[in-house]
Amino acid sequence: MYSGLATTMKIEPLKNWITTDHQPLVIAGPCSAETERQVMETALGVAAIPQVKVFRAGIWKPRTRPGAFEGVGVEGLRWLKKVKQETGLKVTVEVANPKHVFEALSHDIDILWIGARTVVNPFSIQEIGDAIQGHDIPVMVKNPLNPDLKTWLGALERLNQMGIQKLIAVHRGFSFFNRTPYRNAPMWEIPIELKRLHPGLPVIVDPSHICGNREMIPAACQKALDLEMNGLMIESHIQPARALTDKNQQLTPKQLGEIISRLIVRRESGSIEFINKLEELRSEIDKLDEELVDILARRMMIVDEIGKFKKANKITILQLKRWNQIINEWVTTGEKLGLSRAFILKLLDAVHDESIQRQIDVMNLED
Repeated sequence: MYSGLATTMKIEPLKNWITTDHQPLVIAGPCSAETERQVMETALGVAAIPQVKVFRAGIWKPRTRPGAFEGVGVEGLRWLKKVKQETGLKVTVEVANPKHVFEALSHDIDILWIGARTVVNPFSIQEIGDAIQGHDIPVMVKNPLNPDLKTWLGALERLNQMGIQKLIAVHRGFSFFNRTPYRNAPMWEIPIELKRLHPGLPVIVDPSHICGNREMIPAACQKALDLEMNGLMIESHIQPARALTDKNQQLTPKQLGEIISRLIVRRESGSIEFINKLEELRSEIDKLDEELVDILARRMMIVDEIGKFKKANKITILQLKRWNQIINEWVTTGEKLGLSRAFILKLLDAVHDESIQRQIDVMNLED
């Protein structure tokens, strides 16, 4: 799906610059720093959760439309410095321009993150990178709002080429025109592909922005760990109902601790017996995959013949009656065999799109 995107990036392993006790990295804190008391009480609450290693808070919060709370600015950086002193947690803030970087560095912020709106602008990434260059500070890069792996990768690569090797990609979901239960559709295939292209790049998940409501966060956290993501970035507020931004997706420190304590961290591997059995099952899948590819190739050869036959007889490519018949047959048969309707339709769409394109190519061939 994303062939040709792989490039070489030199990434310093996460374990070299932050201690996680061989557990997923957990970053927590409020969407926005609002008052010193709110920041300190929240920080003390999340610091009591052993898995939390980094405290996050938004300092500059430009909103989509003016008039809403837009952050406390530099004053909040002083509060975060106090958080470091009193809890021992590392602290992180979002930066969107070189001035933000300068202020964060001057207040001893440990980690910077670049938000979804900033990532889409290569000029902004270049300016931020120029401001960071020469400072040994980690940078987290959120995915862009739209589901575009190239843009996400481009920001990471640009920073890496400027010498920034302590990088983390943050998956916060994507704005998507289809209605889903999520605030931002997770589209897990995109961060999975990013990990495939760059196995050494840590990828953590922001379930708060993916879900948009606190009830869905536990399931999203567990799925992130089950997909071998490297950690979580979760919004926590001492009084979520009074939060000035994103109140519906923030958890109290107590709620956060309960969720973290219930998460299952699964191993990547197991005993020799487990490995042998897994390899046996994978071998069977490999054989079936070969058969599947062969069947699809033979199916497309017949599609080509159909295209030639339609062209010779001046028949349209799309035959709606036939298409509806195929959908009904595939769904009925698939569901009887334990396959979900959604999976069948997704697979069928891919096969049908390829079939249509091949027939178009046949129609366009000169006789």
